[in-house]
Amino acid sequence: MRVILLTIILALSSGAFASELVHEFKNPSFSGQGYSNHVLAIEQLQFQRKKELKEKAEAEAAKAKREAESTTLAKFLNNVESRIYANISKQLVDNMFANDGSTSGTATIEGATIYWVKDTTADTITVQITEEDGTFTELIVPLTGFGF
Repeated sequence: MRVILLTIILALSSGAFASELVHEFKNPSFSGQGYSNHVLAIEQLQFQRKKELKEKAEAEAAKAKREAESTTLAKFLNNVESRIYANISKQLVDNMFANDGSTSGTATIEGATIYWVKDTTADTITVQITEEDGTFTELIVPLTGFGF
């Protein structure tokens, strides 16, 4: 009976197969599989981090600049400067439209030259503002025709 049982077990069982055990690293840096994707992902992470640090530094610098400009002293100096320039521009315009016989004038402000000429035959005043780099803006103002 034992022989029959042993014969049946051997007949029903298939042969056992074994394969070779192979160790593979999961990290692409060691295995080489998917290495380019791995390197690209690391590069993107480093780029994002550098970008975030740069943006944070720029934001902090802008905040410091805003805080420096919003002090009471800075506001006062801006107001004084504005009033001085307003007064200078008023004097310049008063000289342009004065009837004292002057037909031209020049002023220099922060490197820019403001030159004006009164043309009595054309009844206009031509104002030319020349920047330090040579570029200029020209305004032609009529002397008459205002209905005030």
